[in-house]
Amino acid sequence: MTATQDEVSTGSTTEATGSTTEATGSTTGREIGRERRRKEDARLITGRTRWTDNIVLPGMLHMAMVRSPFAHAKITRIDTSEAKAATNVVAVFTGADLADEQGALPNAWPITPDQVAPAHPPMPADRVTFAGEIVAVIVARSAAEARDAAELVDVDYEELPAALDLKEAAEDKVLAHPELGTNKSALWVFDSAEAGTGGNVEEAIAAARTDGIVIEREFRQQRLIPAFMEPRSVVVDPTGEQITMWSATQIPHILRFLLAAVLGVPESKVRVIAPDVGGGFGGKLQTTPEEFLAMVIARRLGKPVKYTETRSESLMAGHHGRDQWQRLTLSATKEGVVTGFKVDLLADLGSYVSLIGGGVPVLGAFMFNAIYKFPAYHFQVQTVLTNKTWTDAYRGAGRPEATFGIERMMDELAAELGEDPIKVRERNWIKHEEFPFTTVAGLEYDSGNYEAATAQAMASFGYDELRAEQARRRDSGDRVQLGIGVSTFTEMCGLAPSRVLGSLDYGAGGWEHASVRMLPTGKVEVITGASAHGQGHETAFSQIVADRLGIAFEDVEVLHGDTAISHKGLDTYGSRSLVVGGEALVRAVDKVIEKAKPIAAHLMEASVDDLEFSGGRFTVRGTDQGLAIGEIALATFAAHNLPDGVEPSLDSDATYDPVNFNYPHGTHLCAVEIDTETGAIKMRKYTCVDDIGNVINPLIAAGQVHGGLVQGIAQALWEEAVYDDAGTLVSASFVDYLVPTSADTISFDVGHTTTPALTNTLGTKGVGEAGTIASTPAVVNAVVDALRPFGVTDIQMPCTPERVWKAIQGAGAASTEGAAAPHFSAETGMSGTADRTEGAGQ
Repeated sequence: MTATQDEVSTGSTTEATGSTTEATGSTTGREIGRERRRKEDARLITGRTRWTDNIVLPGMLHMAMVRSPFAHAKITRIDTSEAKAATNVVAVFTGADLADEQGALPNAWPITPDQVAPAHPPMPADRVTFAGEIVAVIVARSAAEARDAAELVDVDYEELPAALDLKEAAEDKVLAHPELGTNKSALWVFDSAEAGTGGNVEEAIAAARTDGIVIEREFRQQRLIPAFMEPRSVVVDPTGEQITMWSATQIPHILRFLLAAVLGVPESKVRVIAPDVGGGFGGKLQTTPEEFLAMVIARRLGKPVKYTETRSESLMAGHHGRDQWQRLTLSATKEGVVTGFKVDLLADLGSYVSLIGGGVPVLGAFMFNAIYKFPAYHFQVQTVLTNKTWTDAYRGAGRPEATFGIERMMDELAAELGEDPIKVRERNWIKHEEFPFTTVAGLEYDSGNYEAATAQAMASFGYDELRAEQARRRDSGDRVQLGIGVSTFTEMCGLAPSRVLGSLDYGAGGWEHASVRMLPTGKVEVITGASAHGQGHETAFSQIVADRLGIAFEDVEVLHGDTAISHKGLDTYGSRSLVVGGEALVRAVDKVIEKAKPIAAHLMEASVDDLEFSGGRFTVRGTDQGLAIGEIALATFAAHNLPDGVEPSLDSDATYDPVNFNYPHGTHLCAVEIDTETGAIKMRKYTCVDDIGNVINPLIAAGQVHGGLVQGIAQALWEEAVYDDAGTLVSASFVDYLVPTSADTISFDVGHTTTPALTNTLGTKGVGEAGTIASTPAVVNAVVDALRPFGVTDIQMPCTPERVWKAIQGAGAASTEGAAAPHFSAETGMSGTADRTEGAGQ
């Protein structure tokens, strides 16, 4: 169901919609909070748009890649003679041919000074380190001819041992890059006692072993693939004064900077355009080998070139996400009050340390404490190199992994206590009157109300009724068991502020830029550095500007994604577009109003101090004399009658660097039915109530939540990147990599509570990643909850029917043999333990 405006206004505070804006004084609220259909959809749905692969340039050539079938091998010989002789082939390049020009892909987040990282050439000359790595490039007059010629390249390899298993790689049993001497890239540690944000976690655990509860578990975050709708594509035109690159990317500004920095081209000579981009989810948050090679080859040949990957190439060689082992230890009192939490991660980087991949687990470090008041906390992650496709940000980037870990552990604590999992969470969470609250990880949460979101979710879900039905099914021994999963979450998003990012050795800032151009016809052009790839920027930003300037929604044009138009920005990821880019836009609009004031006063022969601005008009206080902002724009353009010393322009820009991260939160509840004879899982109901602050467009917000839910649920039930023992990705097509369709899911019950953010003018919080972060543990907790009577306490994701069936059978066998069935961990091969003193009864 779609969130309505009434739902958006439900909760601890309801200033979200129809709110008065300080700059305009408008009380109409005619746009902010309105369910507007996205203005960009008309062209996207009807195909009246330009995807990168639609671009055709005079004399354009096409590239095809020859990729290694081996995970780790020496390149002993490459014979390109037949390919060069093929019809309409213009050139063939190997790594040796481009060794002096191609440079190395950058790593923008070295998380420790001693991080071990191999050089990452776009096309290696002597050795490949994952299956799918590029070893040759064909350039031909058509894409089909280039692909055909790629089949003619003869490459001899000497296969080498490959580091594939994450745990074994961490022990350096086989080296992914022998010249480095280790697979261990970086060890990053946060300890609350050392940071002064909490107590000593080892002391808390030791005390709980004596007089309390200690729960130890190990969870697997499987490897995922960002299966975006549009495969990656790049076109480079070197024939003008500037080199122009079109790319299906999330980061045109960052890409421009890094192309210039790596290839030695003056940045002023590089123009990057991200046209309409068909989805990203973090998977286009990279500078890719294909982009660098296209730039180098276009310059070498002096002709435009294009490369568009196949779907199999996208799944195999585009970056992957997640891929962690999590060892978690939670200590608590006999009453279920958590006293300490310890996190020990292994994170698979793949074959290279990608643009920000090494830092993704660090983002999670600040979220394992979630919404809870943990008095002691320790986090450490060992990043590890393997001979697999490299990993980087995937929707949520570190936050879903952390939320999964803590929410699974809170359910385990509830099971030990024999209590309702929501009651155990409530006992430990931050109360609404305690905000702002500084967490054990050192972050300051500015606002929130976990009680309100949870109460609304429980009522909408029918929580008590479903628990009663679950009890009846268990008592009757029903073949189909009901499971109820809980996930209460928060996240840090709006990646910022720059000083904090600098303290974490992140290679960029957290600011964003916006410009507002007042056209003489009364229309407005908005230029934003936040580059859209499906989020509805053009609609939401138009609503903000329309309200603040008091003009029609249709009179706002939003421009983005072209570094020649939007010359400054840090692009789109981490749910930052609205909370950072939107705030930059608000400040630019406010500057327009301030610049218009003296001109309006002069035209009306009034004092600036006597002017009021409301509903798009300047009026003289106490009179009906006034001028619309559009009239002032025309008068400024003509410049016939301006005050002395005032420039004839209302155009303004602003660069905003946030003072804090942004902290949306919510409660997600899931009910599943499991056929215990077959292992089949059927989703029965899913309810979520998210607090994303003030909502600009409830329709867009609901759409973002829906999409996020499906991606998170897919991790729980369907998706997994699987390699065989030779390091070949065997899930390199949608036949084997199970992306769900609408037929595989159910209708979601989506609602909102509202506690406005205190760190931006609009009071908004991020929404793009919320559904993905919260849904995975909600679903897995539901599956495990259904199976607890059988002694099952974990199932490795994805929770396939086969794994569920094996878990039931294995737990039954373990129980028959006298094993401790409640602590059986299906699939992982690990036995979770829970130490508990006598008297902590259930």
